[in-house]
Amino acid sequence: MTTPGRNWAETHTYAAAALRRPSSVDELRRVVADSPRVRALGSRHSFHDLADSAGLLVSLDAIPRTVVVDADAGTATVGAAASYAEIAPVLHRAGWALGAMASLPHISVAGAVATATHGSGDAAPTLAGAVTALETVGPDGDLAWTTEADPDLRGAVVSLGALGIVTRVTLRVEPTYDVRQDVRNAVPWETVLTDFDAVSSSADSVSLFTRWGGDVVDQVWMKSRRPTEPTVRWGVPATVGQHPILGIDAIHATAQLGVGGPWFERLPHFRAGFTPSVGAEIQSEYLLPRGRATAAFEALRALGPRIDPLLQVSEIRTVPGDDLWLSPAYGRDTVAIHFTLVREPDAVRRLLPEIEEALAPFGARPHWGKWFSLGADRIAELYPRLPDFQALADSRDPDRCFRNAFLERTVLRS
Repeated sequence: MTTPGRNWAETHTYAAAALRRPSSVDELRRVVADSPRVRALGSRHSFHDLADSAGLLVSLDAIPRTVVVDADAGTATVGAAASYAEIAPVLHRAGWALGAMASLPHISVAGAVATATHGSGDAAPTLAGAVTALETVGPDGDLAWTTEADPDLRGAVVSLGALGIVTRVTLRVEPTYDVRQDVRNAVPWETVLTDFDAVSSSADSVSLFTRWGGDVVDQVWMKSRRPTEPTVRWGVPATVGQHPILGIDAIHATAQLGVGGPWFERLPHFRAGFTPSVGAEIQSEYLLPRGRATAAFEALRALGPRIDPLLQVSEIRTVPGDDLWLSPAYGRDTVAIHFTLVREPDAVRRLLPEIEEALAPFGARPHWGKWFSLGADRIAELYPRLPDFQALADSRDPDRCFRNAFLERTVLRS
């Protein structure tokens, strides 16, 4: 056993007494059965104590990870601890692909699914939306599958780790494909506010990078399955590769300038072979109904002078609605507004309530793995299926083996 250490961005030091790395699922089952409090630690990309435990943490990174494709079903079953960077080349070589990826390929499948992490695209659901089945170790060490035949699956996918430790995940796949990536600079805010739908639908995956001030959105990244450049009249075409944060070397970013490549080398913003993003940062994100997007943009532009001193970059993405109980995209087509902030915790804590107040009229839901200050009462108002999830957690984990401080102050109050 070792001490758990800190998360990737060094914004949280794990309070768990120890970290275990079982080498098999059977060993994991024994560890869980013997532990009154236990949680799984994935790729350490949550920015707070979501993955922490008052007892023991376990990592699944020593358990062999396989990728098994069922061509007839159009699915692939993968080890939950595997990162998307690990499974994507395997799928591609076998002739298969995922429909969406997050901006970072370094994150684990289980962690991304449990928090409804997402990429971008009007038709690209959260990564949790690809799940058709989960294999989970329960509090007694029992191993069970939850499949589409089980009505609880819609509540079990985005679970925040409250229902057990996920060991395998089955994902929908499709035939492999190529993607090209083009960037437009200095896109007028007037264009975005007047016809956001046209901007977001200009490619299969579209991301807008802004600092909220001025008359233009700094960059619009367009990722398209079509071999030709998207036909748009706004902004200035990029002539060199760019990083989402202006002034940073683009070496870590995925290839742009219309050069095509496999889906998994273009859909993320960052290359798998490099340390992701900047690192010395705090991330926050809020997801709101697509129909309220432009009003929310205007509210944040008005708050721009307060945000700007702490902001590295802000990203706007789109996600279709889903029926996963704790997904921030539940029941509505969604616009996600992300903030990469400097790592000044006290200042960020003061800023977030201001952002949340500005976005409150639009029903903004926070990303589970990033910083937010909303309390349990407000979260309960935002998730109509939360009582069903609470009942599911009580039935799956009556002794609260998998609960922690984060769950109890957000979705599973004592």
